[in-house]
Amino acid sequence: IMGHVAKADKNYFIAGKEKRFDKEKIEKFCNENGIALYDTAEKVIRLKNNASDNFLQIVSYTNIAALLEQIPLCCTIVATGEKAAEAIQKATGCKKLSTGESTETEYCKRKVKIWRMPSTSRAYPLPFLQKAEYYRKIV
Repeated sequence: IMGHVAKADKNYFIAGKEKRFDKEKIEKFCNENGIALYDTAEKVIRLKNNASDNFLQIVSYTNIAALLEQIPLCCTIVATGEKAAEAIQKATGCKKLSTGESTETEYCKRKVKIWRMPSTSRAYPLPFLQKAEYYRKIV
């Protein structure tokens, strides 16, 4: 999705015919654009063998406050998918967001803008181009 939105090439971050993500390209892009990536859960159980949030049980959440302490200039958090949005809402106390919606809240002694985006998983039933339009809002 970010390849399509930021580089006009949905395969920009894919490594050749191997169909895997190109870690070096992703890291370079993130470093150049001030983007940090991390999961909102550190331990999960997949109740079914698929990528659906519906069958994902979170065992332990990421300590979002501890992460933000390490990134003092971070002023925006983007949650991708329902479970991630719920985790961010629980951590920050912000209101529940609809897909594509954002809010500002005071968290960790700073103003933080929080976005809820659709899941990037292929299991999420929204066409690729529609997902990309949501992500275009944050680029």
